[in-house]
Formats: sequence, C-alpha cells, structure tokens
Amino acid sequence: MANFSEPSSSLSFTSSSHVSNGSISQNISTFSISEARPSLEVISLNKLSSNLEQLLIDSSCGYSDAEIIVEGISVGIHRCILAARSRFFNELFKQEKGSLGKEGKPKYCMSDLLPYGKVGYEALLVFLNYLYTGKLKPSPMEVSTCVDNLCAHDACGPAINFAVELLYASSIFQVPELVSLFQRRLVNFVDKAYVEDVIPILLVAYHCQLNQLVAQCVDRIARSDLDNISIEKELPYEVSENIKLFRKRPVSDDEENAEAVDPLHEKRIRRIHKALDSDDVELVKLLLTESDVTLDDANALHYAAAYCDPKVVSEVLGLDLANVNLKNSQGYTVLHIAAMRREPAVIVSLLAKGASALDSTLDGRSAVSICRRLTRPKDYDAKTEQGQEANKDRLCIDVLEREMRRNPMAGDASMTSQTMSDDLHMKLLYLENRVAFARLFFPSEAKVAMHIANAKKTSEYPGPSASKGMTGNFREVDLNETPIIQKKRLLSRLEELNKTVEMGRRYFPNCSEVLDKFMEDDLPDLFFLEKGTPDEQRIKRMRFMELKEDVHRAFNKDKAEHSVFSSSSSSSSLKRGRL
Repeated sequence: MANFSEPSSSLSFTSSSHVSNGSISQNISTFSISEARPSLEVISLNKLSSNLEQLLIDSSCGYSDAEIIVEGISVGIHRCILAARSRFFNELFKQEKGSLGKEGKPKYCMSDLLPYGKVGYEALLVFLNYLYTGKLKPSPMEVSTCVDNLCAHDACGPAINFAVELLYASSIFQVPELVSLFQRRLVNFVDKAYVEDVIPILLVAYHCQLNQLVAQCVDRIARSDLDNISIEKELPYEVSENIKLFRKRPVSDDEENAEAVDPLHEKRIRRIHKALDSDDVELVKLLLTESDVTLDDANALHYAAAYCDPKVVSEVLGLDLANVNLKNSQGYTVLHIAAMRREPAVIVSLLAKGASALDSTLDGRSAVSICRRLTRPKDYDAKTEQGQEANKDRLCIDVLEREMRRNPMAGDASMTSQTMSDDLHMKLLYLENRVAFARLFFPSEAKVAMHIANAKKTSEYPGPSASKGMTGNFREVDLNETPIIQKKRLLSRLEELNKTVEMGRRYFPNCSEVLDKFMEDDLPDLFFLEKGTPDEQRIKRMRFMELKEDVHRAFNKDKAEHSVFSSSSSSSSLKRGRL
C-alpha cells in the first residue's frame, strides 16, 4: 500500500502485509523507502539563502548601502536585511549615526557599536552570514584553532575566544537563537579548558547576563588553584567577591586551618603589588627594607610579568633580589606567565636573566607550548611587509624556540629516560665536534673561550682526522661508575661545552655564523677527508680551504666590529691565517 503525503513527498509501506488467497497466507517482509525529495518550500528557502549569501561573498554584487569597519577592514552591509533580522540594527539605522564614507554610504566602526570587548573580522562575517542566510557557517580554522600540532582544538585559547566573540556579537546585536547556541558551546568548554582560559568565558557571560554560564564558570574557578590576586585583577568586583565567598566555605576544620593566612603579611604583599602597578620600583625597594616580605614571598616577578610595563619587569629583574625560575602555587614560573601574556620584551628580559625555557608546568607544558596553544594560525602565518611591526605572538614563539634550540638540553619532557640518554649523547657529540673545529680554525680564541667556561683541555677534541670519527671519549665506560655519576659527569661536560660555544657567539658572532652553516651543510662530507674517489677528495679539500678563508674573513669582520682583543693577540692570529 503506497501512501503519498504532502509536503514531504515520501513513499512508505506498512510495516507488515498479510495477503490471503483461499488457504494460502503470505507474510511480506517489513521495509520502508523514503525519497530525498524536499518540498517546494524547502527548495525555495535554500535557493533564497544561497542567493542572499552572494551579497556577502561575491564582490561583483556591489549593492551594499552601508559599511562596518572592523580591524581596519570595510565590510559592506545591507541595512534592510540587518534591520529586519536584528532589533539592535533596526534601532541603529533609525538614528542614522553613521558617518558618511567615500561613496556617501553610512559608515559604522565596530568598536563604537560595542560597549565592551571585541568582535573580530572573521567573527563578524560568520555572524552576518547567519543573518543573511539563516545558516551557521563552520568556524574558520585560521582563527578558531591554535598552532600547537598536538592540540585537539576542543578548548584551546583561539577556539574559546572565537566562540566568545560570536556569543558577544549575538548578544549585543540581539539575535537570541545564536546566544543560546553559543552559550551551550561555551558550557562545554568550561570543564575542558585551563582555568586561565575560563576567564574570558566568565567575562562575556557576566556582561551578557547569562546567569547559568556565570554560575558554572564561578564554580570552576572557585574549585581551581587560581590565586585571589589574579581573580581580583581580571574579574569584576562582584564576580571576584562571589568566588572568594564560595572558597570560604570550609569542607573540614583541617582545610580551614590550612587556608588561614597572616593578614599583615598579606597586606604587605598587596602594597608591593600596588607599587608595581604605579611603576614605582623605588617604593618596592623601600617596602622590602621595612618588612620581612621578600620579592619571592610576594611573587612579585610573576605579578610584574602578568600586569606591568616591560620596563618595570626589567627594573625588578635588575634588583637581583628574586628567583627568576621560582614557581607559584599553580606551578607556573615567571616565564610561563610571560608566555600567557605574550609580550616579547618581557620574555626576552627574563631569558637574559637566566629564566629556563625548559621548565614545565605541573601538567607538562613548556613556555613555548603555552604560547603555541594561544596563537592563531592567522597571526602565526601572517606575512610581515618591510617596515611593518611583526606579530607579537609569532615573535614570542620564535624567541622561545630559539632559546630551546640554543640550549642542547631542550627536549620533550615526555621522552623516556633511554631517549633522553641517547639525545644527551647526540648533543654532546654535536658540541664536541663544534668546539673541535673551533680549536682547529681559531685555536687562540677558542682557548680563551674555554678558559672562561672552565672547559677541560682533554682528548675529547680529536679533530676531523680522527680515525673513528669525532665521537670523543665521553662514551667511554668506566665499570666503577654508576649511571647516576655518569649522567652527572656528562651533564657537567655539556655545561662546559655550552659555555664555550656561548662565549664564541657573544664575541665572534660572524665566525659563529660560519660555523653554524658548516655544522649543518658541510660537516658530513668533511668528516672523512681521505675517503671517496680522488676527485671527491680533491673537492672536499677545496671546500675545506674555502671554509678556512670564510672563517678568516669572519674573524676580521668581528675584530672590526668589536675590537675586544689586544693587538698582540690579533696579529698573532692573523699571521697564522687562522682564528
């Protein structure tokens, strides 16, 4: 039996049929068939949606009668459509407050339309596309994901921030169905995200008066180990007080006693923070002399790295009264906090003072992974034209990655001990080889660098003619040496070699650049000068002599730029034709 129904135009059969013919009875198997024939109404709506979308995406459809300027980009809009879809825009266009652009069209600046917060270019396009078509486009990957290859992008900074922007736009521009949708999306983020990334969710929920989302964020932060000072600095007073009240509910007497603090001690810490807010480092010094509170007690460097001008961070570091690698109650070093802020000047100041780029948070994140988890591909991959300021996010990642490469002990904290051991030997091999060639090409200066670094002068520098390659004796096994003692010895040697290379980089940058290229490009071929065909050996030796000339020219350039050595030392080196 076929039943036709409008408007779905589906063809269906009853679940079972019983056909009787005399004494014969037959059961027909159950089945159902549905045709994908949308109704005329659905077809028309889809066509209308696609046609209206062309007004946004097709530049040849230049029929817009107004424009919104967002992030310096002009977006053409059609006031009749926006006014019909949004009460906010309906009221806005009635007032005719937009200034006139070049073509006489009203022009509205996005920052003037928003009482607080921001909505970016991509978020505006997604929002407008919904107003025009009734369909929600997928979030653009370049602004809703991060550049951490290990991230699932289900709760990273860019994913959260993009959803926050869309919720904010939906709320301010009064599109309630989108508010409900993005509120549900952010609810799913709250328990997955790092507690620092919950703060922008709480802020947008508070300003948009979404009480359910506010309550969930407050509960998440109150249960976390985020310190009260950060809560007070980054959240509205009403919200921060609510969180502190929530935290004051003791679960047991033990917990209540554990959370007890000295009010006077707390007051002195807050005075130091207020002095930092005022950029008054001299007052900080005075407060330190008047009490027994130290910069480490107040986590002053953490505070300055998070909230103060980079100049203030440098001045506090200049006091030499704080541990630059101190971890706070959350297990974050100052460099971790600076990575969250993504201010290159602060990161460089900390690294220059000895901050370790290798230190990890309690959950295994390094400073560079924190930066990557907060950086959008759009910003990281943006091309910088000559004279333009580089993107700060990309610059922070580059600086931290350079520091990780500079330190041969840099590596993944999740490596196994065997992998770490193999990696240690490889790094030692690289440094031994590098210093060996430094001694070959510029023996006097290498000697000075080794002396400053307290590096031992042993046969660990065999040179390129070593019969078994440049492995040195660091792999030699002493049967009386325990694994712990062996590792300690290797790490000590690694530190000596690192210091030697750093001295070379500091005083002979051009020579170091030549050596860098040599170690990357020429080292494999020049390891064994005597191997290969006669022609290959001749080419290797020619390249070897060219390298010596490159180093010689680099040394002269370094000498002209820095003039750090005495004339007697320089003339001695030049007579030998070596560095």
